[in-house]
Amino acid sequence: MGKRIIVTGGSGKAGQHIIAYLLDKGHDILNLDLAPLPDHLAKRVHTLRVDLTDSGQVYSVFTSHFHLTEPFREPLRLLPDAVIHLAGYSRNMIAPDNETFRGNTLSTYNVIEAACRLGINKIVTASSITVYGVSYAEGDVEYPSYPVDEEADANPMDTYAISKVCGERVARGFARRFGNDIYALRIGRVVAPEEYKQEMFKSYVESPNAWAPHAWSYTDARDLGQMCDLAVQKDGLGFQIFNAVNDEITNYTSSATEFLRRISPQVPFTGHMGPRDAPISNKKIKALLGFNQQHPWQLHYETEP
Repeated sequence: MGKRIIVTGGSGKAGQHIIAYLLDKGHDILNLDLAPLPDHLAKRVHTLRVDLTDSGQVYSVFTSHFHLTEPFREPLRLLPDAVIHLAGYSRNMIAPDNETFRGNTLSTYNVIEAACRLGINKIVTASSITVYGVSYAEGDVEYPSYPVDEEADANPMDTYAISKVCGERVARGFARRFGNDIYALRIGRVVAPEEYKQEMFKSYVESPNAWAPHAWSYTDARDLGQMCDLAVQKDGLGFQIFNAVNDEITNYTSSATEFLRRISPQVPFTGHMGPRDAPISNKKIKALLGFNQQHPWQLHYETEP
């Protein structure tokens, strides 16, 4: 049975694919964003312009109608079943650091607080693998060990990743206080379908020495939709952090461990890795949520002319 889901930031690259996936699964969606959805989604999903750093607007919109009709006929005065919070600055250097921190932390706090106080029991919030402190480090920094699971120390030095760590702590505290299920997805570099045929992904595959900051991992935008759907459907886990990445390393090496020993000889191995496993481990999201990758990068990259 479909659920009523609010998605914040659904007009962005990842959000559009997540919304499309959720619609295909029969869910009813309300999008909160400052930008509109493309026409093919706007026909099915209403977008409300909301400043998520304004707590009053967040409380108001969480009790909003999902569809504009005359008169309103949808089931009235129902709370959403879930909130998927994607909105915010998606990296450093879109805005000054203090604004990045303010926008990301305050919007996440407001979304989680309002959902918990209103009785919306499922919250999925977007975190990032940048919390492991490598992607936006000051200079070259190694991952502490491989594979990188959710128990690795989240100790970044950049503002964007620090804001994501703060969001995770807010989620943990409110889950403890209110008993809600709040799942934080540590998302990798999101790859949209068309990007497999662009220079960025070609560089992933053909110049792997340059991609240590992403740990040779990625997140397909469509598979991220599946992860969000599974998170909405799975109840009773309380607060959880999941590495929301795909299965395999982004190059053609026959041995991920040999590749990593060559590129990062000082980094120890603290767990088993299969020959093609991505250095960021997604074993937890597969085990607890049932994630089953549908879009391995080779399926799309090999169609390159």
